Amino acid sequence: MSESTVTTPAPTSGPKPRKVPRIVILGGGSVGLYSARRLRRRLGNREAAIVVVDPRPYMTYAPFLPEAAAGSIDARYVVAPHRRALKGIDALQGKVTEIRHADRTVQITPEEGEPYWITYDHLIVGLGSVARTLPIPGLAEQAIGFKNVEEAIAVRNHVLGRIDRASSTWDPELRRRMLTFTFVGGGFAGVEAIAEVEDMARDAIKQYPSLAPSDLRFVLVEGSRRILPEVSEELGGYTLEQLRKRGIEVYLSTFLNSCVDGHVVLSDKTEFDSETIVWTAGVKANPVLQNSDLPLDKMGRVITLATLQIADAEGNVVPDAYAAGDCAAVPDLYNPGSFCPPNAQHAIREGAHLADNLARVLRSAEPTPYKHKNIGAVASLGMYKGVAQFLGKIKVRGFPAWVLHRSYHVMAMPTLNRKVAIMAGWTSSLLWRRETVALGSIHDPRAEFRAASVPPKPKAEAPAAPAKAEDHSPVPSSEVKPSGANRADDTSAADSASAKATA
Repeated sequence: MSESTVTTPAPTSGPKPRKVPRIVILGGGSVGLYSARRLRRRLGNREAAIVVVDPRPYMTYAPFLPEAAAGSIDARYVVAPHRRALKGIDALQGKVTEIRHADRTVQITPEEGEPYWITYDHLIVGLGSVARTLPIPGLAEQAIGFKNVEEAIAVRNHVLGRIDRASSTWDPELRRRMLTFTFVGGGFAGVEAIAEVEDMARDAIKQYPSLAPSDLRFVLVEGSRRILPEVSEELGGYTLEQLRKRGIEVYLSTFLNSCVDGHVVLSDKTEFDSETIVWTAGVKANPVLQNSDLPLDKMGRVITLATLQIADAEGNVVPDAYAAGDCAAVPDLYNPGSFCPPNAQHAIREGAHLADNLARVLRSAEPTPYKHKNIGAVASLGMYKGVAQFLGKIKVRGFPAWVLHRSYHVMAMPTLNRKVAIMAGWTSSLLWRRETVALGSIHDPRAEFRAASVPPKPKAEAPAAPAKAEDHSPVPSSEVKPSGANRADDTSAADSASAKATA
């Protein structure tokens, strides 16, 4: 690391020649992890040094987030630790804050310590995306995202915690507010999230004699006229029908107007109170790209060719720079004029293809275009329920689709130990009921300790004891003195203080 670290300010010239070219991969998600692993297999240690930069020490496999929120998969197994998955590859934990490709330098800001710069010979941009939010009153204060494993576990603990509290609450209005769960966004993330969490909540409420399944209220808000646009209208309609059969309220062609203090107001004038608002309404390219000299499109994505090489608006290749995944505008060769959708299926394949192309370039060969015909889509709708579509024609529903969903994604999960652990967890869930315990305190583990550490307030001083009874017999006037007639030295001190105050 000492060779790559440069003190601020950033260097004004390119990196010094190296014996081994350094490949820096920005982002340790699907693109970063799969491209790094593929490059390491293609190139030996003497052919390239590979560095992965990410603020988290692991990759999150996003398709399993709904099952993690429902407790079907242990949160530890939804992530792949970089140190374990990236053998023979350097991993730097820090946030990318600036990219100067003209100088072949990147600024990294660690969680603790000063920012520093690293140099490189070849750059791969796989910074992914962040939640796309809107300036809706109350959204930032009330909503929970659903983009990473921390948020998925927060949703799980929040939902189970509200059920716990509601079981001990006799105020009907407060209970209704606690047991109303609102999800905004009807794409894959939103539909799978609400379906899995609702299924978990129905299972959990059986353990509360004071609550009934009818007390639960789940609401899905979608701005377009249908849900699951990634599959056919037939499967989307089937999914809508199944959700409504389960009592989930689905509002189509409707928008969230406000959620201040948990009071939800929809565009169709519907209003209700909800203590749980989950935002899954789309993503946008990582905003750090705006702080770079790379060519971006109007949506803030890096412009690329079909070869995954970064190019300017005129199609001129930017030397030694590649991009893929949610943060890149990758042309979809099977649908001319459109771009590859931001999902895990494309990100994993783009990462592997990008690595192959970079290895070809380093060996003086020509890169090849990325093309992938969408095989299909699978979605889980809770335990033993799902929908799947393959090759545009084969449509599967119910239990078979649920099996296909789990089989496809467990095979895509990196590292063998994760695959085995996930399947073992699924097996145990079939034999025993899943755990539905809220661990809400993990989000602020020091709260109880802080409360215990606050010194007790001092007790109020007891009122003074009544004065001893005095003799109120008349006193001769000669013995009565003015109230200020004290000793001479006291009188002088009082006069001095009075003089100072007057001055």
